[in-house]
Amino acid sequence: MPSQLILASAAITLALVLYTVGVFTERHDARLSIKHVALFWCGLVFDTTGTTIMTGMAQAGASSTSPIHGITGAAAIVLMLFHAAWATVTLLRKNRSQEQTFHRFSTAVWLLWLIPYLIGLMVGVPFITLGDTATVVASTGIAALIALALALSDRAARAHRAPAAGRAE
Repeated sequence: MPSQLILASAAITLALVLYTVGVFTERHDARLSIKHVALFWCGLVFDTTGTTIMTGMAQAGASSTSPIHGITGAAAIVLMLFHAAWATVTLLRKNRSQEQTFHRFSTAVWLLWLIPYLIGLMVGVPFITLGDTATVVASTGIAALIALALALSDRAARAHRAPAAGRAE
């Protein structure tokens, strides 16, 4: 495996870790803080770095990747940039209702970002030989299952909290 590909894959995987930690600690804390915003910006930097390296490799002909991976990857970077900028503005405004809106948006962005990550993973693993459509469907399906699990978890947490709140009255 070429060293550039290793570096790019490591950068994008580090972006996944940073972004995931940022989104899920924000969900857990139920408040947006400077550490979350920093994690979002760092995730964006590493994703952009890895994507830039991979784009250079593809343009040099060192790698044959699906065009869908490039398109969804570019869209993910734009989405991450918007997300990090909105997080910064929301944090600076210190408006609790905007934080709640951002909180829901943050999880949605993470799920959408996960799709191109999974597409790249599937395209990059030699023994996975899916076409573009199947790769997109599989990646979207995995993200949808994670979204369903998160929604069910949130619902169960709300249901668990509701009876306790009712008894306190």
